[in-house]
Amino acid sequence: MQKLKKSDFIWLSALLLWIIILVMPVSREIFMSFTSLHPYIGGFIKFSILASMGDLLGTRLQKGDYIIPKGFIYRAVIWGVIGMMISLVFTVFMEGVGAAQRAGLLPFEGMALAQAFFGSTIMNLTFGPMMMAFHKFTDLYIDALYEKSGKITLGSLVDKVDWHSLVEFSWAKTCIFFWIPAHTVVFMLPSAYRVLVSAFLSIALGLLLSIAKKKGSNVSSPKQSSIQK
Repeated sequence: MQKLKKSDFIWLSALLLWIIILVMPVSREIFMSFTSLHPYIGGFIKFSILASMGDLLGTRLQKGDYIIPKGFIYRAVIWGVIGMMISLVFTVFMEGVGAAQRAGLLPFEGMALAQAFFGSTIMNLTFGPMMMAFHKFTDLYIDALYEKSGKITLGSLVDKVDWHSLVEFSWAKTCIFFWIPAHTVVFMLPSAYRVLVSAFLSIALGLLLSIAKKKGSNVSSPKQSSIQK
């Protein structure tokens, strides 16, 4: 078991600050009002900070310390963009499922649990994998910028992707066994409180993708193995 370091207390203090903001009635009302009026900006802020904290926590668990990666600001911006995307698709999938139920395309119209489950399932089997692929490619692009190893092309990024880790871990495991149940619970909550819960789930999102990246970095891709041979 790893001993707590000073950096752990700094990370926990940042998390505690978020909890205080979201628990205190006055600050919670301000936060919720702001995110309701400016959902894209609110989504950007939440995910750029909290998902980046998840990235750092993943590094801490994998390497024993918090290591700020090169291009950290760029990576935080990408998380912010993902937060804006999620702010949109939450409504798209939930309202879309409701419309499909009313049209007889999905069963159990009027059942909150069914709508939440269908919305979560469809979202995590369609948008979820694409979002993870988007994050993977942008992550690799930022890495390539700092490596300065030559011209960066889409093909070169495709070759660098550990598809086994992306498909087997991120898509087949986390999307199905973690995110579908997690977002089902989120969608069962009143819309105002989904903001609060999704903010903290973004830490888990950053943590899981960080772990997937670390797992993939320890395994050579089939193409790399064939080159080595």
